[in-house]
Amino acid sequence: MDSTRQTEDTAAHWLARRELEDWTVDDQAQLDVWLDAAILNRVAFLRLETAWEQTRRLPALAPGAGRRSVPPRDGWNVSPFFERRQGEALPAARFRQPLTWAAALLPAALLAGWYLWPGDRTFETPIGATASIPLQDGSNVTLNTASRIRIALDDRERRIELRSGEAFFDVAKDPTRPFIVEAGARRIVAVGTKFSVRRDGSAVSVIVTEGAVRFDADDAGLLEAGAVAQTRGDEVAVVSKTVREAEEALSWRTGYLTFDETALGEVVAEFNRYTPRPIRIGSARLEDLRITGRFRATNTDAFIRVVEQGFRVEVEAGEKEIILR
Repeated sequence: MDSTRQTEDTAAHWLARRELEDWTVDDQAQLDVWLDAAILNRVAFLRLETAWEQTRRLPALAPGAGRRSVPPRDGWNVSPFFERRQGEALPAARFRQPLTWAAALLPAALLAGWYLWPGDRTFETPIGATASIPLQDGSNVTLNTASRIRIALDDRERRIELRSGEAFFDVAKDPTRPFIVEAGARRIVAVGTKFSVRRDGSAVSVIVTEGAVRFDADDAGLLEAGAVAQTRGDEVAVVSKTVREAEEALSWRTGYLTFDETALGEVVAEFNRYTPRPIRIGSARLEDLRITGRFRATNTDAFIRVVEQGFRVEVEAGEKEIILR
């Protein structure tokens, strides 16, 4: 990852020079040489260039902001469900959503209302949204896109049923009440720790970033910080990674997806979790194309642009799907 970060730093340097300094023909020639030296150089530059172009349009998102004016501090939060700054109180559920306000705010408001409604302990996120849900015992659950859970707390145990999707659990210590997550036929038990559970049908994956959890699947046992466990039918594969690598695999909590030499097929599958207009790979030979970078989860347009320009891929963008050839 160090070489990747160095590449991104160099790309940022070139972009800053082009945008903020007097740019000459010789400068452009040097940039072209660097871009042609490696495909990772081109991908990193295109991704940053896309983000830079988007920042030019940010003032339009502020309520009441005039053209070419800078919004006031905290003026970006047009919805009360977005995080606030300077110690302002947060609502019971927080959301990071794509900037399609009319479609996104209603599900967010409904979900926040569900948490505040006494007696209802089922929570659900729409496609493209995440939610942070504090529990009465001091624990916290962060739901990823299109996820659904059922929460049941009593004097003997704390039980969470992950019905679909993915959730990250920051568990408050309570030795007298185990924290149990059920995902289909699988069961994960913790006392005080941080870990995620993802359920795709009968397939379940667990990532531990702090402490340890017990995964009752065969051959899994105790999973300590950095462990990644994935079920494959009746078998379980466990890989030990650094805590930093485990955290990067959960970058969706900050609104981003991080990839390191990941096959395009896997990258597309991950992006499709966050968009109602799926991406489809129309040529089998593109499946193994390797992608490295950090992308905003809900900004598929920026990702598609990087793939199109960085890898010379043809893009067919329809109303219902996007096809890569």
